[in-house]
Amino acid sequence: MPDRLLESSMDTRTSETRLRIERVRDAIRRHGVAALLVPSSDPHLSEYLPERWQGRQWLSGFTGSMGTLAVTLDRAALFTDSRYWLQAELQLAGSGIELVRLASAAATTHIDWLLANLTRGSAVAVDGAVFGLAGAQALRAKLESAGIVLRTELDVLGDAWPDRPGLPTEPVYEHRPPYATRARATRLAEVRAAMAQAGATHHFVSTVDDIAWITNLRGSDVSYNPVFAAHLLIERERATLFIAPGKVDETLRSALVADGVSLATYDVAGDALASLPPGSTLLVDPRRVTLAFRERASADVSVVEQINPSTLAKSRKNADEVAHIREVMAEDGAALCEFYAWFERALGRETITELTIDERITAARAKRAGFVGPSFSTIAGFNANGALPHYRATRESHAAIEGNGLLLIDSGGQYLGGTTDITRVWKVGDVSDVQRLDFTLVLKGTMALSRARFARGTLGPMLDAIARAPLWEHGLDFGHGTGHGVGYFLNVHEGPQSISRTVPEPTMAMEPGMVTSIEPGVYREGQWGIRIENLVLNVPATTPEAGRFGEILEFETLTLCPIDTRCIDLSLLRPDEVAWLNAYHTSVRQRLRSRVGGAALAWLEARTYAL
Repeated sequence: MPDRLLESSMDTRTSETRLRIERVRDAIRRHGVAALLVPSSDPHLSEYLPERWQGRQWLSGFTGSMGTLAVTLDRAALFTDSRYWLQAELQLAGSGIELVRLASAAATTHIDWLLANLTRGSAVAVDGAVFGLAGAQALRAKLESAGIVLRTELDVLGDAWPDRPGLPTEPVYEHRPPYATRARATRLAEVRAAMAQAGATHHFVSTVDDIAWITNLRGSDVSYNPVFAAHLLIERERATLFIAPGKVDETLRSALVADGVSLATYDVAGDALASLPPGSTLLVDPRRVTLAFRERASADVSVVEQINPSTLAKSRKNADEVAHIREVMAEDGAALCEFYAWFERALGRETITELTIDERITAARAKRAGFVGPSFSTIAGFNANGALPHYRATRESHAAIEGNGLLLIDSGGQYLGGTTDITRVWKVGDVSDVQRLDFTLVLKGTMALSRARFARGTLGPMLDAIARAPLWEHGLDFGHGTGHGVGYFLNVHEGPQSISRTVPEPTMAMEPGMVTSIEPGVYREGQWGIRIENLVLNVPATTPEAGRFGEILEFETLTLCPIDTRCIDLSLLRPDEVAWLNAYHTSVRQRLRSRVGGAALAWLEARTYAL
């Protein structure tokens, strides 16, 4: 699109943003508060939100998945981390909203900003229905220490959003055997056993992936993640699923009732908490339940705050799930062979854009067994666009793949037997010595962590430096985490494990069966970006001292796709690193050879040769 059209589009959008900000300021005045805080969340504290709860995006125009917006009567600021700095600069330009750069996603700079811009005796509004309990506790403590009141009963944003979308209406369906490897009744029993250990008579679950896992149900209320908006109240003998009418058909309703799960409408979940019998003990996860729901429990109900038992359980894939995941990785790898064979054959002969890549890679996956859809919006970034970690090409703004440089492709699929997430960087034309250096250092980081061994129970953040060390040695680093948990036909980002520079918590312990990404990177603004990502599985390591010093774990690399050796500076690799890469490529070739043919097979053979 010509520059003048982009500028015209920007002017229209930012003018609309300014109008919305002024409408919110009018609502702030009506409610008698001094500021509004708009988090990126919904009543389920999800990462990816149904349209009804995309309030921060609606108000600011910033489309990244992470960010907090603060609005006062004379200022507005968006707080986001380095993954989104460049994107936020572009999308906030002309809106009157200032960008505040966070050192990490866990930073609480927005609280300091509020304290600096408000006076003692004033009040801050945040919708308690979409604000996490743990975050609300921290915010309230800091504000009250400065004499500022936190009001959570107001929906200021809702008052200023006249055409707000309604609840999602897509139907819910059952995740069936053989891919659903444990019966619903079995999973409910597992959760109830954990409740009993905690002394709880009731357990309230709001996180949509936990609910999907417990109930063996799936949906499409959230883009790319097969989940649905609902709440679940589990008691000793029965459970209630709170969900919008019409989303569960009669056949599925009967199956749920047979397993002791009754249905109630979505909007009465809070009333059910308010009606718990005196003397009950309610288990909630303070990081995974909103303040509004916690406050509905009466004073004569005891509350136990600890991690959802299902969050821990679903992170540890059982043997049957692992078998399905390995099969999915092979199907996904075969699809990628087909795509990349086409790409290299078409490069320079056909018009290829970042949008073409998204279309072609999804089409290749759609041919594979069990494919349901992408697991996130494909990131295809050529040269400078690859320097935006969460870049997304649009029809209004995208690059053609031509000339020289590096093409970063981060994509994934949802399959009935698992979820994939893979990033590769490919040579287009000629690459420079600096690009080879960056690529090789990122690869060394990926290999270093992939080869690590560690004691069972090691906290994920303790492993983060292993992937960064080769980059640090050359003065390089990256702003996002090194690894995130991945669901089983569920959210592509799941916890509790995290390989990142966050403050370690006991729940982040690495356990057998966990699937995690390894994805270090380097991003040179305005030039190129490099990220190499595989998914790995925690498995017991075989060592001469096995068992004598506790259980030692290592990573099994699950992802099956060649790494572009044409981008490597071989002089920087040690012999053991070359051996690891050759062994990986041998495994990729052997696992995928029988699943591809013709041009895809020829490409596979060419890209997995030994160094």
